[in-house]
Amino acid sequence: MIETERLVLRRWREEDLVPFGRLNADPEVMAWYGSGPVGERETADRIAGFEAHFEAHGFGIWAVERRSDGQFLGFSGLRHLSAENHPMSPCIEAAWRQARFAWGRGYATEAASAAFADGFERVGVETIWAWTPVLNLRSQAVMKRVGMTHRPTRDFDPPSLSAGHRLRPHMVFSIGRSSA
Repeated sequence: MIETERLVLRRWREEDLVPFGRLNADPEVMAWYGSGPVGERETADRIAGFEAHFEAHGFGIWAVERRSDGQFLGFSGLRHLSAENHPMSPCIEAAWRQARFAWGRGYATEAASAAFADGFERVGVETIWAWTPVLNLRSQAVMKRVGMTHRPTRDFDPPSLSAGHRLRPHMVFSIGRSSA
């Protein structure tokens, strides 16, 4: 578990399924993912995958809740990416997603900063990578606020999105342990 001034980053619980499911079903939250909104089964599979990653690697994607009231806000963390057809594989990927009611309050930046510190200090990660569609200015702003730098030579078009898809062009950012 990681605590910040306003947040708790913790392992996943059974009771997270419903609020995480609502988040994943929200078309506005999922607008930046080529898959769009996802249902309860895929939500449960993602939680199981997050937990399996923690068991295998000792770190992962944390459930994020507000300290003041325990409200589930979303997730933030790091994971090993080793997907055969992904242009950034293999690497340590940063990821975050929040419920719409939590947007604009600095929670994504606060949670990502805590996850990065854990990755660099406790886990010993050397470099953290993140990417987002060129159109996703909110996510790019979080990347910049946590100290990540745009790496234009690594920008890519995900093969999972068809040519001409509005989300296809992606920007890549990174931060190294020495610059954190």
